[in-house]
Amino acid sequence: MIFRALLTSLLALGLVACGSANLEHHQSTEPKLSLEQFFNGKLKAYGIVLDRRGNLLRRFEADLVGEWEGNQGELKEWFRFDDGEKTTRNWRLTKTGQNTFQGQAEDVIGIAKGESSGSALYWRYQLEVPVDDTIYHITLDDWMFLFDDKRLFNKTEMTKFGFKVGEIILYIEKLD
Repeated sequence: MIFRALLTSLLALGLVACGSANLEHHQSTEPKLSLEQFFNGKLKAYGIVLDRRGNLLRRFEADLVGEWEGNQGELKEWFRFDDGEKTTRNWRLTKTGQNTFQGQAEDVIGIAKGESSGSALYWRYQLEVPVDDTIYHITLDDWMFLFDDKRLFNKTEMTKFGFKVGEIILYIEKLD
């Protein structure tokens, strides 16, 4: 009985470990993502928000403008949702190491942290999400994958108390 419980626990742990993405898997992928290069200038984004079961909740477009000076960057985002809502986010970014980054924005709780490897960037942060009269704190696990020098794909899993509550899929195109 104890053996069966231990075996079940190890199998479950192994499945979780196999299912999670890892930056090391992207180390040799090309083209190499340079956050400060890609997010410099004007960009256009198109995205969808899905619920935890994968059902479409919303569509959106966003205009982005990024500027970098040395290790400091600013990324301004203007979102337009299909239901008429408009929001903005202004990121203040810092390159803290060769492949590591930190960021802050008005609706981000604390400091966002990211690391790049090859063509991928993993970015994690908590976001204040207003729904009616309540503000929820949602954790975002952001994966960005550079397709070429002008296109990037972004897949974000949103969780609350460790449970998936939704997903964002985003395509960003460099206009400059």
